[in-house]
Amino acid sequence: MLIIQIAVLMGLGFPAEGLARPASLEGPRNVILMIGDGMGVGQIEIAREMEYGKNGRLFLETLPHTALVHTDSANNLVTDSAAGGTALAIGKKTNNEMIGVTPDGMETDSILDLFKKDGKKTGVISTNTITDATPAAFTASVPNRWSGQEEIARQQLNNQVDVLMGGGRAYFRPEKQNGRDLIKEAALNGYTYVSNRDELLNAKGNKLLGLFNNGYMNFKLDRPLKGSKEPSLKEMTEKAIGVLSKREKGFFLMAEGARIDHASHAGDITSIWKETIEFDEAVRYAVEWAKNDGETLVLVAADHETMGISASEPLDIQHLKKIKATPQFMVSQFVKDQNSRSYRTASIKEVIKKYANINLTAKEIAAFNNHLLNSDNKVYPQYLAAWEIGSLIAERNHGGIITNKVRSLSSTGGHTGNMIPLFAYGKGSEVFSGVLDNTDIPKKIASLMRYKWE
Repeated sequence: MLIIQIAVLMGLGFPAEGLARPASLEGPRNVILMIGDGMGVGQIEIAREMEYGKNGRLFLETLPHTALVHTDSANNLVTDSAAGGTALAIGKKTNNEMIGVTPDGMETDSILDLFKKDGKKTGVISTNTITDATPAAFTASVPNRWSGQEEIARQQLNNQVDVLMGGGRAYFRPEKQNGRDLIKEAALNGYTYVSNRDELLNAKGNKLLGLFNNGYMNFKLDRPLKGSKEPSLKEMTEKAIGVLSKREKGFFLMAEGARIDHASHAGDITSIWKETIEFDEAVRYAVEWAKNDGETLVLVAADHETMGISASEPLDIQHLKKIKATPQFMVSQFVKDQNSRSYRTASIKEVIKKYANINLTAKEIAAFNNHLLNSDNKVYPQYLAAWEIGSLIAERNHGGIITNKVRSLSSTGGHTGNMIPLFAYGKGSEVFSGVLDNTDIPKKIASLMRYKWE
């Protein structure tokens, strides 16, 4: 009681919900929010051990301020990416599958919108489709993520987001836009359009639309196999910052390493490693740029954790490092049985041996095919075969992941309610500490900027 009375007499007080900033703390000019989709402590630990060994560290681990973050949605202990992204964007909980709206369907400005209203430049980049859950949460509002990507593409361009980069070219094409060509319309409205790495590196202009794949951008592990001409996340981040920083008033950038989540869904430990390292390289670039700038806040977080990934003691790191392709690519090489959802035994055995150096038994192959024939999996059914192969490879290499049975029962395809880590660097980063709710993150950004949601 005495301590509280002294604090009141001295005019110190206690900030409500830890969101108020000290009056003497000057806010940043720029904010870069880096989101590793599905990236929990386990994914970070897998990447650290596989890249550097037990005595090494990822770059993001060196940032000076850290926190843990709860990620539940309005209607579920376990969030999906739509509700998770929305919480990070608008500072409010919503139901799973909803983007940029509250549970009653009301649209709300995102933190990106607040920056734009203040005259700052804005951008979102992702290795997912640019119209998918996380980038969409900052740039659009739709009641359901599964039926709204065409509408999201229209809203993103109508909202004049200065930089949009990722996959999802198909959603901007006439075939999905009732004859409208959104790419041509964007060019007429001042956007420079690029479709591959070389075009990106040479791009000029004050607004940029980069669409590097019809769907998701390729996994890093598969890019050589597919002859990919896509840029890395670091290259996208570098170009985005270059475009956005042209205006002295400042900018907001959200950059997502999305395929960490996709690799985790499949139990693809090799790609968890590769995708997390690619994300970490982008973080390094952003932080080093912020150090030189001196007026920038960089936050590194996630929307949720996926598949309960853990660095198990018997994990066969050396074998996992030699895997040459993702489960998704391997399945694309299988030969299907005629008039069936299953695959020919010989092709499965040959492909898994070639790319994963595993000799599957006839019993394992039969169990895999039987599961495909009898599964009623409703979440991403097109990836069921890849997820099953990934889980099988993870089990053979003693990986710590949720079982395929638990994944099949999950409405999110294997997300968990585990807290995620947050790392912060730069101007205002000291307010990000302790145990937070995901909605606190945009609220704290807004407080630092002296913005208020209406």
